[in-house]
Amino acid sequence: MRFNPSFLAIALSSLLFFSCKKTEVSQTTTTEKTVKLNSKSIAAKPQMATFTIEGMTCAVGCAKTIQEKLASMDGIQSATVDFDKKFATVEFDASKQTPDLLLKAVQETGDGKTYVVSNMKSEPVKN
Repeated sequence: MRFNPSFLAIALSSLLFFSCKKTEVSQTTTTEKTVKLNSKSIAAKPQMATFTIEGMTCAVGCAKTIQEKLASMDGIQSATVDFDKKFATVEFDASKQTPDLLLKAVQETGDGKTYVVSNMKSEPVKN
């Protein structure tokens, strides 16, 4: 079977362009930083949720996308997703969000099956 060299070159360049690269893990410092939006108000019932996220394959395409999704939700004070540790920390207003809604948001970031949330713990933030 003979392959056309230009077809092979296009296929390889497409694969490299669209795949998550292990070399991009150096950008995890971006996803490890806490995302805070300036328009956030003080939480009436501050809580912190921590949980594990399985199914992430890269820091930029997965972890950062989940982090941005969580941070954009109403009542979220901050969100951090660490790709290397497969761990998320979310500070939120319990009068506007619940751990179940956080779980649902993470799962909906994928196709509902890609990201699996486990070890969900939620506790009030002590000032």
